[in-house]
Amino acid sequence: MSDDSRAAFFDGTAERYDEDPFHASVADALVEPLPPGPELVLDVATGTGFAAYAALKLNPARVLAVDVSPAMVARAEAKAPTQDPDGRIEWRVATAVPMPVEDHSADVVLCASSLHFLGAAAFTDWLRVLRPGGRLAFSVVSGTRFKPSGGFAEFVPRDLTFPTAEAEAAALAHGFADVSARTFSVDTGDRIRSVFLVHATAP
Repeated sequence: MSDDSRAAFFDGTAERYDEDPFHASVADALVEPLPPGPELVLDVATGTGFAAYAALKLNPARVLAVDVSPAMVARAEAKAPTQDPDGRIEWRVATAVPMPVEDHSADVVLCASSLHFLGAAAFTDWLRVLRPGGRLAFSVVSGTRFKPSGGFAEFVPRDLTFPTAEAEAAALAHGFADVSARTFSVDTGDRIRSVFLVHATAP
């Protein structure tokens, strides 16, 4: 699947992406336990920016938010005047793996609601970009519930086995230390939606 095809697919979903409050809830939950004051936070596959804006609660010096979809990034950046008046977030249209930063330059890597589009290659890159002791926080869908089909399935890499339990979710962060995973659920009224939240530390 080419980057242009991926960008076109996500461009088509950008207009209504913010209508789903679950993504914001996941981003807030990922950021909540992280230590304050990071120098550089990377938001991988930012979408419309939920995790990037949530990261501002940590009082970072800088946030770099990257997504392959120009429409997603445009919608994210449009919120900046009210949600990021200090301009600490840099928005960039680019592939999220590899992230466009130097090795061991980031204090935090965030990936909310996107790992199922990135695949296992993301973990190698996150080990590359994080400084020793840097923190990783990502969400991952449950293999019990996530059953992509049709054209949507073409955008889901096949090199990642989606976990069905917290221990399996934690095991995805191979090579990291102090790995923890928990189930995060939100009752949206018509159904209960769940993902695994994983936090880890770069060696």
